[in-house]
Amino acid sequence: MIQRSRVIQVFITVKIPSSIWTLLIGIVLTLVSLWYGQNHGLLPIAASEEATKVDGLFNTMMTVSTGIFLLVEGILIYCAWKYRRKAGDNTDGPPVEGNIPLEILWTGIPAIIVLGISVYSFDVYNSLSGVDTHSAHQAPITQESQSIPGSAIAATLSDSSQGEVAHMDLSVPAAKGPPADVVVNVMGLQYAWIFTYPETGFNTGELHLPIGKKVQINMTASDVIHAFWVPEFRLKQDAIPGRESVFSFTPKEPGNYALICAELCGPYHGAMRTQVVVETPEAFEKWQQEQLLASKEELNQALAMNPKHGSPTQLLTHHAQEMGIDQEVLHQIHQ
Repeated sequence: MIQRSRVIQVFITVKIPSSIWTLLIGIVLTLVSLWYGQNHGLLPIAASEEATKVDGLFNTMMTVSTGIFLLVEGILIYCAWKYRRKAGDNTDGPPVEGNIPLEILWTGIPAIIVLGISVYSFDVYNSLSGVDTHSAHQAPITQESQSIPGSAIAATLSDSSQGEVAHMDLSVPAAKGPPADVVVNVMGLQYAWIFTYPETGFNTGELHLPIGKKVQINMTASDVIHAFWVPEFRLKQDAIPGRESVFSFTPKEPGNYALICAELCGPYHGAMRTQVVVETPEAFEKWQQEQLLASKEELNQALAMNPKHGSPTQLLTHHAQEMGIDQEVLHQIHQ
């Protein structure tokens, strides 16, 4: 018992070098930062293959930020305690002059960190989802985009899942990389999203996608700038009037996800949202067939109720005139 107490006393009296303390503190900060950077729980479920790339970048930034935060706050707390004013000591502390090696160190390390994160961020953005920034920024603004009454088109749509009224023909270049399995034309307007499936030719207000299939989005806007944002996909892209944005992604988790407009577009901006339904290829094919059947039935019913208008084009022209929709808008609409 006496021998053990002597060992403890010797251990306490031994002065650990500051370099050892610095090493131990550095190891602890590194381990804590690495753990928290991978276990922060701040992100929603990663529902697309591209989301893992964004999460990797976010986790790296969170790891570095946690380490810097703990280091800076730890030094501040230590200095506030170590160099606090002692009782009865009213003298000033010794003057501290500049330390060039230290200044080079605390300038060089942040510069290297920022440069590394910048290169990593650019690599992730450049590889993400085949975003075609060149075509999006070089496409001219069309005359039609300046006169499309978006709210009038929105009024022609029925419920969000039954919006088969028009086929928006978006002439958009193909996205980078291998061809997509599913192509969807997206029109943003106040205050709704219209999704057109070119292969089948129907429109809907709810986006359905097959799991595990590459999806290409050809997107534009009819009135003001909107933003296509699905947090679980880690995708956020502006929809600009008269300009086409092309990007692609691959859903990997089935479920219903919120598609939100992330650009202030008017007084009802908060209500401009719909659902993205990711389902099995079989369920997706069944849904497409149901939409085709429903669109044909609705068109036949409309023609039966309005025989004097003849063809579907004449029927649309008649209703467009009644609702005050510009003729230029009608030119963009076909079966």
